[in-house]
Amino acid sequence: MSGEGPDSHITEVKPLVDKEEAITHLLPDGNVQEQDIETVHGSVHVTMCGTPRGNRPAILTYHDIGLNHKTCFNPLFNYEDMLEITQHFAVCHVDAPGQQDGAASFPPGYMYPSMDQLAEMLPGILKQFGLKSVIGMGTGAGAYILTRFALNYPDMVEGLVLINVNPCAEGWMDWAATKISGWAHALPDMVISHLFGKEEIHNSQDLINTYRQHIINDMNQNNLHLFVNSYNSRRDLDIERPVPGTTVVTLQCPSLLVVGDSSPAVDAVVDCNAKLDPTKTTLLKMADCGGLPQVSQPAKLAEAFKYFIQGMGYMPSASMTRLMRSRTASGSSISSLDAGRTRSHTGEGSRSRSHTGEAVRNRSHTDTHIELTPNSANNNKQSSPKSMEVSC
Repeated sequence: MSGEGPDSHITEVKPLVDKEEAITHLLPDGNVQEQDIETVHGSVHVTMCGTPRGNRPAILTYHDIGLNHKTCFNPLFNYEDMLEITQHFAVCHVDAPGQQDGAASFPPGYMYPSMDQLAEMLPGILKQFGLKSVIGMGTGAGAYILTRFALNYPDMVEGLVLINVNPCAEGWMDWAATKISGWAHALPDMVISHLFGKEEIHNSQDLINTYRQHIINDMNQNNLHLFVNSYNSRRDLDIERPVPGTTVVTLQCPSLLVVGDSSPAVDAVVDCNAKLDPTKTTLLKMADCGGLPQVSQPAKLAEAFKYFIQGMGYMPSASMTRLMRSRTASGSSISSLDAGRTRSHTGEGSRSRSHTGEAVRNRSHTDTHIELTPNSANNNKQSSPKSMEVSC
């Protein structure tokens, strides 16, 4: 990776979780719908914010184990820099079955959906709201579910932001560790160790306590246990990096992989990045960041998300964020990734190009004023495509 100056690692100065309300209350919005939607594998709770637009995708979120859409994504979507994005896109938050606030316990003998079945529930949700396509944002288990959804229904997914994604089934060593820890520790401790790294658990007591109390007091423990077991029973996604002349299973849409540098999911995310198409994938490693980048570093993630969307041809005239301006003022290095995409199935691409006076493919994928470096080990081979790593 290229060298970086002292100003290129920027840490959030705004407190993220001052109190428990910060992770459970969404800022007021006059157009919010909450519905329980029946799907092929049971009922699911969905919250739609804003009005879907027929000519562009909605943002579809899916949370991790131990969380719901509020505790997973409210800190990000309440952040002021996200307002510029949500003015242009409806946001559809999906709660995994039984994980929403106030969820009743499932009856004895209830078979919780598998990870694959949870992904199969999503087309019915899109149909219910009249959504033709989405930009997915998922964390942990939610990232896995959205990846499976994109593999099965590529025409419905225009882009993916995958936080802490693990494309692999749980190995037998992990399974044994889970079983052993289950005997000695409560379910909340197991979930906390999945969500946060050891350093973060040790150094961020207020943050950890906020989420621990949420898991204990707000989550239905029986339902949470079923969701955890479903995630631990996941199978390999079986994705492979494309090789010219061969046909493999891989994501067809642009993908932004996100992980904090002290997250317990670093190795899994790097492994996933190595299996995806390097011409469509960006790996974002966040400095001074733990297991929930959307909570601890919302400004960085909002900025990266904005430029990811711009690289897809949407929001061409979006303004710089404060983080980008601070990078510009500090004279940090500038690089860009060209990863344009043709989206002939929507009218948005042509409007974006006419608005800016240039083709999407000729516009930088990020324009972020963030250092971008190839993360391929074979960086001396100019002819081979490389995925890109963003260090911020």
